[in-house]
Amino acid sequence: MLAWQPALSAVAWEPGSEPEPAVPGVPGSGTLPVLPALRDLLPRGALARGSVVSVAEFGLLCLALAAGASADGAWCGIAGVPEAGVLAAAGLGLDGERTLLVPDPGSAWPQVVASLLDGCELVLLRPPASAPAQVRQRLEATLRRRRGVLLVTGDWPGAQVRLRVITQGWTGLGDGHGRLRACCAEVLADGRGEAAMTRTRWLWLPAEDGTVAAADPVDVPIAGIPARGVWGDGRSLQDRGAQGGRPPGLAAVSAG
Repeated sequence: MLAWQPALSAVAWEPGSEPEPAVPGVPGSGTLPVLPALRDLLPRGALARGSVVSVAEFGLLCLALAAGASADGAWCGIAGVPEAGVLAAAGLGLDGERTLLVPDPGSAWPQVVASLLDGCELVLLRPPASAPAQVRQRLEATLRRRRGVLLVTGDWPGAQVRLRVITQGWTGLGDGHGRLRACCAEVLADGRGEAAMTRTRWLWLPAEDGTVAAADPVDVPIAGIPARGVWGDGRSLQDRGAQGGRPPGLAAVSAG
């Protein structure tokens, strides 16, 4: 059963039903686009069809990765993430009318994801438990056959690309007061094959206007943010944070 939820401007899908795909089953393009700010983190500047991409934790980075494909017309599914901020993602370009939501896929989540992959070009999944090797292999086979992208929140052994936020800080707070305005985050990407080379980029996640944008240290209006998380003395931002230092203007710094 497909039930429209105007409050989310998205479609909620109940396990046991089949979504009706509005896109060809085997699209011709070899990649799905991503937002411009994310292109440098991926080996092809896009999401390779038939691949698994894992993000360490659910957050705006996951939704931003899905938003580029959705804005380009792809159908997307979100499974196992009841707190997914679809309205916030809509500001990034996520098309609510082409998004299928399965907040709680339950113990049958592998079958739910396989069905979503039959009708969606990108599926964002947070598995309720670690996926056994046999389950992963079956889903990856479906993924390759349907030429989609599986975006997993959490660990997925064998993922072609892995991303995680290693350092982040919010702007806007002074000495215990103020208003959070934007988050500057250092994102690390690595993986297998063509994604084996480690990449790190600074992003506004989000910027003050709610979008995701590149945070070039030359242009960012926050003094002291070093390129690629390294200060002039060679110490990483994490090291400086551990020793009590932090870039001026960042309210708090954390490492994942």
